[in-house]
Amino acid sequence: MNHSSLYFRTFLLLLACVSIAFLWVLLPYYGAIFWATTLAIIFSPVHRRILPKVRGKPTISALLTVILIILIVIIPLILVTGALLQEGAAVYKRISSGELDLGAYFEQIVNAMPTSVHNLMTRFGIGDSFGLQEKLSAGALQASKFLAAQAVTFGQNTFEFLIGMGVMLYILFFLLRDGSFLAHRMRESIPLSNEHLHHLSRKFATVIRATVKGNIVIAITQGALGGIMFAILGIQGALLWGVLMAFLSLLPAIGASLIWIPVAIYFLVSGAIWEGMVLILFGVLVIGLIDNLLRPVLVGKDTKIPDYLILISTLGGLAVFGLNGFVIGPLIAALFIACWDLFPSAIKQSQES
Repeated sequence: MNHSSLYFRTFLLLLACVSIAFLWVLLPYYGAIFWATTLAIIFSPVHRRILPKVRGKPTISALLTVILIILIVIIPLILVTGALLQEGAAVYKRISSGELDLGAYFEQIVNAMPTSVHNLMTRFGIGDSFGLQEKLSAGALQASKFLAAQAVTFGQNTFEFLIGMGVMLYILFFLLRDGSFLAHRMRESIPLSNEHLHHLSRKFATVIRATVKGNIVIAITQGALGGIMFAILGIQGALLWGVLMAFLSLLPAIGASLIWIPVAIYFLVSGAIWEGMVLILFGVLVIGLIDNLLRPVLVGKDTKIPDYLILISTLGGLAVFGLNGFVIGPLIAALFIACWDLFPSAIKQSQES
């Protein structure tokens, strides 16, 4: 082994160790870094539009863009989250005090079902209505208890939350201001052809924009419409149910229906036929239609990922990365497809060189 080869391998080992150590140091704030990068990609067109109006001063343009993000994204999100946690705590109190008994509602639905349905439930091993009632009540209590605990934790960890938010906004400012330079340096450092780098970077930005903008637009629309309809029908906790529908709408195909279908069934079996039919028609023709019309346009069309793969990668991302996974999951899936698409041309280039 010659001296230059030994030097290069030693340098690669040093580079790998330093990089791993650096990632380890950044790990506690990976969420802040991830969302700073995501928001920088989404709002970079806004930054570029503001830039000529401030005489080409990138610092002022980036600062104005960050202020805009705070006003239209962060403040509304904090307000909704605070209201959700408070409502979750109120629901927990009602369930723990016995004022709200979801198990009794379930028993009422089961008792209203015909004998054939009872026999079918028994055949599949779910005929024990009392056991299901207990599990449902326990599950609802645990879910509401979790929201109540999160409200307490949120209040106790306000300082930590503000630190993370400050880190995210700080990084976001520099990514907006110096994003083009940083992207150029990264492309120079990665040993791939310009064609492959351009394809991967374009896919990365496209999936980030389509997934975040598309999913958030769909989630807000479905959650808001569902919450409004619940409030019109007199269902308590309309805000809580609306936010849950918005969150579940991140899952293609099933989404918000996991909330409004059980409520519609309860209305029908409890004698509130008009309310049940209104909710079913609204859920199918309005909430469901929004998902079927907007998702292919806002998400699938740009990412070119099949719906089933979006569903699986979203569920997997949420399981591995938590809430951040609704972006990270589809992003990894898209880069996986993009890399395998480039694999034949990479082999061809290696054989020619």
